[in-house]
Amino acid sequence: MTAAARVVVARHLDKAIRPRYVAVNSPGREGVVMTTTVTALAQDIGLARETDYFLMKDQLTEDELGLLYRVRQFAEAEVLPVVNLYWERGEFPFELVPKLGALNIVGDTMAGYGTTPMSAVGAGLLTYELSRVDGSIATFFGVHVGLAMQSVYLLGSEEQRQRWLPPMARLEKIGAFALTEPDHGSDAVILEATARRDGSEWVINGRKRWPGNAVWCDVIVVFARDTDDGQVKAFVVEKDNPGYAASKIEGKVSLRMVQNADITLTNCRVSEDARLQNCNSFADVAKVLKGTRNTVAWASAGHGVAAYDIALNYAQRRTQFGRPIAKNQMIQSMLVEMLGEVTAMQLYCIRLGRLIDDGKMNDTRAALAKYFCSVKALHVCRLARDILGGNGILLDFHVMRHLCDTESLVTYEGTAEIQALIVGRDITGQGAFT
Repeated sequence: MTAAARVVVARHLDKAIRPRYVAVNSPGREGVVMTTTVTALAQDIGLARETDYFLMKDQLTEDELGLLYRVRQFAEAEVLPVVNLYWERGEFPFELVPKLGALNIVGDTMAGYGTTPMSAVGAGLLTYELSRVDGSIATFFGVHVGLAMQSVYLLGSEEQRQRWLPPMARLEKIGAFALTEPDHGSDAVILEATARRDGSEWVINGRKRWPGNAVWCDVIVVFARDTDDGQVKAFVVEKDNPGYAASKIEGKVSLRMVQNADITLTNCRVSEDARLQNCNSFADVAKVLKGTRNTVAWASAGHGVAAYDIALNYAQRRTQFGRPIAKNQMIQSMLVEMLGEVTAMQLYCIRLGRLIDDGKMNDTRAALAKYFCSVKALHVCRLARDILGGNGILLDFHVMRHLCDTESLVTYEGTAEIQALIVGRDITGQGAFT
């Protein structure tokens, strides 16, 4: 680590890791009575422990370190105190959106249009830190920036970028991304939603399922098949379009704060200038999805390190049979297994980010990182839940929330099984999708 980088760490550490959060006194839960033992166990248990066993931070630039600690400070001060309440209710904390905007962290390797310059590693660290505190906020941000904004950035014309990206970069307009359909998830390439050209307009009909932010977003990028040439096209649909209807998907037990939607497009008319001009096939859609798999890998690592930190804190605090449970061989074995998986995820992610920055990342490397990190993060969260015993199912200890949220990461942006088939085809030369 350079001398300048050490200064950045020193400057941020005091603010970043100072205890500020008492889990049992979160807003809306003031009347909850907890035993003294549980209160002590839960106190500040979700704060970062600086877990970095193979010294990943030595490979970070000053700007990347500054971004990491700035996001950490925000997440621990603003998100952690309220997250369990909103997660339990299945509601979104809208008051956090302008605060996120004030951080000036919308970038994700985009250049210009009001975005903040950052490396792919920096963008990954941002997701890592948000996910370490809460997966729903990280997913909201990832959908808005990595899917909606990147679709406009990669697939739109210059005029379209100038029109939509600046207010989105300020989080004044929120975006969503509609690809998945009720009957097409892993086989999303087989889109049934249609787009028919009618003079200077397009008429879109069809259904979409699962888009995050879609219940309340300002704009949503909708993918539909052109009835003339059979190719997939992309359209930016405004929220007040009379042909657009979105209803919240209820009953989720994962990423509960994210407002996923069922969408119906009924003779939804948009002008030709709302069609993203550089999207002419599903191969263009894949350009956007490739970047999001890097994001999911980082998010998985964030959930994994959160679960490890909490489990280690708990093992050192929890006393059974007259001694801390951290003194038991079985607990130490589980913690070391978790640390090994977390360290591997961190190294996967930083290497993948550097490959992106160097222009060497491809679909199969992204798929392998997404596969490995999401599966391992789920395993680490399960081990953490075991270490916490009965307390592991309480929201005050956060682990069950991370475990539930990680279930979604294994599935979205391509299931673990689909990622395995992508990499398997690459290494064997044999496709096994059908």
